[in-house]
Amino acid sequence: MIDLNRRHALKLGMAGVGVAAFSTPASALIKIVVSGGDFEPMPIGVPIFSSADPQLAAEITSVVIADLKRSGLFAPIAESNLPLKQGDVNANPDFGAWRNAKADALLMGSVDQVDGQIRADVRLWDVVEGAQAFGESFAADRQNIRRVAHIVADAIYAKLTGEAGYFDTRIVYVAESGPKANRTKRLAIMDQDGANVQYLTRGDSIVLTPRYSPLGNELSYMNFAGDVPQIYLLDLSTGRQQRIADFGKMTLSPRFSPDGQNLAFSVTSGANTNIYLMNLQARKPTALTSGAAIDTGPSFSPDGARLAFESDRGGSQQIYIMNTSGGGAQRISFGDGRYSTPVWSPKGDLIAFTKQSEGQFHIGTMRPDGSGERILSSSYLMEGPTWAPNGRVIMFFKDPGGDGGPQLYSIDVWGRNELRIPTETFASDPTWSPLLR
Repeated sequence: MIDLNRRHALKLGMAGVGVAAFSTPASALIKIVVSGGDFEPMPIGVPIFSSADPQLAAEITSVVIADLKRSGLFAPIAESNLPLKQGDVNANPDFGAWRNAKADALLMGSVDQVDGQIRADVRLWDVVEGAQAFGESFAADRQNIRRVAHIVADAIYAKLTGEAGYFDTRIVYVAESGPKANRTKRLAIMDQDGANVQYLTRGDSIVLTPRYSPLGNELSYMNFAGDVPQIYLLDLSTGRQQRIADFGKMTLSPRFSPDGQNLAFSVTSGANTNIYLMNLQARKPTALTSGAAIDTGPSFSPDGARLAFESDRGGSQQIYIMNTSGGGAQRISFGDGRYSTPVWSPKGDLIAFTKQSEGQFHIGTMRPDGSGERILSSSYLMEGPTWAPNGRVIMFFKDPGGDGGPQLYSIDVWGRNELRIPTETFASDPTWSPLLR
């Protein structure tokens, strides 16, 4: 496991995009390292970015701070305790003052509108070493100011953790409104922090289980329009919707392959449900399982070679793994209770799942061989895990029961930092996009 020496300065190569825009970069950088729940977030100073537009600077800075804080890995220093209220990206910091403020890292920035874009110039400083970590420039379209902030936060996250960030992403989910017995369910899309909500379907039919394509351009989902629920595809750039095929039977639980070219899903026939694989160009489905069982919820490994799925073939609902050619399924879940909704991490190291036991629902993870089971969160009703693209955060939905409704939550893979994600309506079935750029 990774060491917990958060304050130990590690030597890292700093060559990268945009570094040459500033003075000679430093070769030392404090790096966040996490191995479990016993972790102290890194204190980081983020003064308000400088700008000819103070309102723009305040908005960008607040989004960057919120992203870093929400990750659970950073502890942004309160504005009242900052030695400097507004940063100067072109000046060397007073490191003594920042050390007195207990900062380990410092982010200075400027932001302005340039040729119809929002451009942010930033410098990250290692306060402990008194040296620059990197300096880069970022830009995004004027119509989405918040994207610049998310991109900056991703860069900070990556430099200080050694892993890709996940802030410049979107979430598609099922927006639920109306009385509990007759909910309207629409597909909605928003930024990962709950901002910029848009509705993708009108709510004239029930929609469930949206799933992002790894290419970021399409969704698959289950649509209850017509007599038999079927899987549809939605082109996010055009809004065009199409049914994948007419099976004459219920199709459910779609999931894209890592290259976005194939779709795994289940087809129900009588009391049996089996998993199929279909190339989206050829549209000729192939059965991967058969027999008197309910096999559903397929999820690809990151290399596309294997599928995790849930099945009651052994007498209870458990998680199995098989090759994408079908056959040779091996059970990997052996704890008490019923297991469902397996979702393979983008890193390939873990499989997230839903578990029902002792009158509660649980969101957990296990390794692909079934070892290392860890319960991250438990509640009356919770389901639908989805991974951030860096494989270090999981989002799911939780329903408290009674007259309430489902809400979205996130938690990290160590079971820390559980947060509710704000939505305009009740929300369920989240799916996390890849990084937008």
